[in-house]
Amino acid sequence: MVRKIKASARSLGMDYVIRELAVYADEVAAKGVPVTKLNIGDPNKWDFETPEYFKAALREAVDRTDNGYGDSQGNYDFREAIVQREYEKHGAEVSVDDVFVTQGVGEAINLLMGTMVEPGEEVIVPGPGYSSYAQYINFFGGKAVPYRMIEEENWRPDVDMIEERINENTKAIVVINPNNPTGAVFDLKDLKKIGDIAAEYEIPVISDEIYDKITFGKEYHSMSKLSSDVPRIILNGFSKVNLMPGWRMGYGYFQDENGILEEVKTGLMKQLRARICPNVPCQWAAKASLQGPQDYIIDMNRRLKDRAEYSYKRLNEIPGISTNRTDGAFYMFPKVELTDWKTDKEFVLDFLQESGVLFVHGSGFCEEFGQGHFRTITLPKINILSDAYDKLEKFMLKHN
Repeated sequence: MVRKIKASARSLGMDYVIRELAVYADEVAAKGVPVTKLNIGDPNKWDFETPEYFKAALREAVDRTDNGYGDSQGNYDFREAIVQREYEKHGAEVSVDDVFVTQGVGEAINLLMGTMVEPGEEVIVPGPGYSSYAQYINFFGGKAVPYRMIEEENWRPDVDMIEERINENTKAIVVINPNNPTGAVFDLKDLKKIGDIAAEYEIPVISDEIYDKITFGKEYHSMSKLSSDVPRIILNGFSKVNLMPGWRMGYGYFQDENGILEEVKTGLMKQLRARICPNVPCQWAAKASLQGPQDYIIDMNRRLKDRAEYSYKRLNEIPGISTNRTDGAFYMFPKVELTDWKTDKEFVLDFLQESGVLFVHGSGFCEEFGQGHFRTITLPKINILSDAYDKLEKFMLKHN
């Protein structure tokens, strides 16, 4: 008998629903059914193109760099460019030594949870919220504790619930703004209240701001501008605003006036050294993307706003579906009446089988506060969205 090596329980427990569902979509496609994948927030899969000068900088980087290993924390000149760009965007004053570079924000989440979370400890996360946070909290033996995003108030965070759910095991509070999956952009007063709670309880905030320049009229506020007594780690990256998802470039920085995060920073740096370094040529090119013209963002936001407005109108016309407007990012999180389905996942998979359109079930973003919803993207051209929504309307009429 051949001996079989068992995988760890923590690895088998991973369930990154956004991509796990692609397995079902591939099965449908294998039957010859055309599949429209509205599950992944990748602008480059649609009609958004990496600016040419970014690509030219990457081609040049291969010749201009020595293509050897770089600094484990991220090359110094790249971190300097990040400091300058954060100041230009948000007025954030950050030290180069407090910046670290990662292979996308996903690696930053992994490394931070590996640094901060011991078995049995808790991290407070938005519900619904981007699923990688809960996945890595659980992976390291912790517990993701959700706080409600209030649907009736355009998905604003329930700040009172954040405070209610803090206990002696709480290690951090996660904020995702603009929010994935709801598209909400948070008011400054709510961010300040979260900051006040963090300062009072001496609990750090991890603020995911990767969609910070993708907003549709509502003023955006970065957590980096809160009172200096708020311990923070700000995360950002190049996959969304900079239209470079496949380049896998991300970064973070510490703001920690009182030294609450000193040991966390030390532990994180040890992990950064263990993974050797981030991609060197891509750092060169990403630096160019920060320092060159940013006017492409205006056109990107114009198109995304038009598609979000169309999606809002069209989805709300479908029986059994309702949704809020989105103020940023490129997602919507509609509510669905589960008349013929026991769960929202069953609804999503049934719709996929019948129509060839793939959404992501809402409970994949939070069991407690995401059920009865699904996430869609607003990245495709309106004719593609229209076709998907026509199929959804036909599907809902059949089941209502």
